[in-house]
Amino acid sequence: MLLRLVGLAAVLLVASFLVYGLLYLVPGGPMSFLLGNRTGTAEQIAAIRAQYHLADPFVVRYFNWLGDALGGDFGRSLVYRQDVTALLAGRVATTLWLVAYASVLIVVGGLAAGSLAALRGGRTDTLVSGVSSLFLATPVFVIGVVLVIVFARGLGWFPVFGAGEGFFDRVHHLTLPALTLALGSAAYLARITRASVREEMGREHVETARSRGLAESLIVRKHVLRNAAVPVTTVIGLTVAGLLAGAVVVENVFALDGIGSLFVRAIMQRDFAVVQAVVLVLVGAFVVVNLVVDLLYSVLDPRMAR
Repeated sequence: MLLRLVGLAAVLLVASFLVYGLLYLVPGGPMSFLLGNRTGTAEQIAAIRAQYHLADPFVVRYFNWLGDALGGDFGRSLVYRQDVTALLAGRVATTLWLVAYASVLIVVGGLAAGSLAALRGGRTDTLVSGVSSLFLATPVFVIGVVLVIVFARGLGWFPVFGAGEGFFDRVHHLTLPALTLALGSAAYLARITRASVREEMGREHVETARSRGLAESLIVRKHVLRNAAVPVTTVIGLTVAGLLAGAVVVENVFALDGIGSLFVRAIMQRDFAVVQAVVLVLVGAFVVVNLVVDLLYSVLDPRMAR
């Protein structure tokens, strides 16, 4: 486990170096990029040079920025004229709600559909395979538009804009965005679950358990689903981590004021301090999710912890 933690820390360090170095790879150099189409006075240009420590050597600037970031200081936005940390803090709750809601839908829907398809077969298997193929082939923004037309504009069951206030109001407002984010990933998880369960059902130890006269429900629970959970856990971990990137599209489709929509606006407005902070937060979240998946491996199969 210690080696995994060291490896994940190394990944985060390399990612932070690449994120910071992007500013210095753009044509015209960092000052040209930071100013963009804006015209600045001599005082404003001096302030930008001071904020980004452009007079210091690159390595010194990087470690200063990394030290501030680890302390929660991501600098100051050139567009919003306020601290980036405050900008992120005001929007992170919406993104976390969206990702958590979508994760629940993916895990519950994907595992249930995949397990039913593998265990029942026949028409259930055909139906799950057909629906999962449809969702996998449909782009996320198309799913979002269809859901809005049918369930928001047509039936009027859900609102189109806003993240809501309080638990039940948030769930109501975020249902369509979470479904948009979840359907494709749930379809993929259903396919992986179906294949994994079917593979375990054909293994020798399962046939041996049947020959001993054990109940089918006990065989499925102890010998099939438990062993099938290891590859499925890998897919769940990667899927949840990928939702953070997918939220960028969904937040813009539903006009949600989260980190994803802030990220898109920051790129268009060349607000590089915000871009650096959001990318670093996303990479950090990806690393944490992978660590959680590693811990789950150890619980599901203690041999993998050795």
